[in-house]
Amino acid sequence: MNTNQIARIASLLGEPARTAMLVQLMDGRLLTATELARAGNVSAPTASSHLAQMVDAGLMCVEQRGRHRYHRLASADVAKVLEGIMQIATHQLPRTTVVVGPRDDALRTARMCYDHLAGRLGLAIAERLLADQAIQFDGEAGLVTDRAAEVLQRWGLPDPTDAQPPHRSRPYCRPCLDWSERKSHIAGRLGAMICAHCLDQGWLTRTAGSRALAISPVGAKNFRELLGLQAWERVVGRC
Repeated sequence: MNTNQIARIASLLGEPARTAMLVQLMDGRLLTATELARAGNVSAPTASSHLAQMVDAGLMCVEQRGRHRYHRLASADVAKVLEGIMQIATHQLPRTTVVVGPRDDALRTARMCYDHLAGRLGLAIAERLLADQAIQFDGEAGLVTDRAAEVLQRWGLPDPTDAQPPHRSRPYCRPCLDWSERKSHIAGRLGAMICAHCLDQGWLTRTAGSRALAISPVGAKNFRELLGLQAWERVVGRC
């Protein structure tokens, strides 16, 4: 363990503009330096310096697409660290200073957590798959049961034995502590597949400039059927 490297990463995360840039990428998007400068409320040269440091430290990656360069989070591990910091940070805020507005409510309903679903919807999906005994959470690990294929088929998802090649190092399923709900939603490749499926089917749509996801009418119908009425009403805040 290199304590100097740990301190370096901590110092990079401790600068508000850099933190704002990283959080802006928590929905898995690719963004330009100009877009990230705007997110960090800094000038283009300052943003360029910040981005170079974060790329060098392994917090971000750069992808060249034609003439344009785009930045993204380097890995799901970086997103997990950021989500953990958010979890700690919410404990430090006095209750009297928290004002829940429409944007906050949208984030709490459904949002991107890197490449998987968080918020009340993400939690409800996790609880449904746990109740159906398709998955199990064991501490930091997620386990897939022999009922998973049948249950996931209802969601239009592939058999986990077909989606879990042995050479892949990323876990197929793991719990991810949700900073707004204080319970775990589903991360790993299963979480990413569920999220991608919901977006591809048009059940969810991205919200410009935000990690929040909007639930479409067809999405509401399908989620209500798949989750059950009581769970769905918790998602939309009716109980």
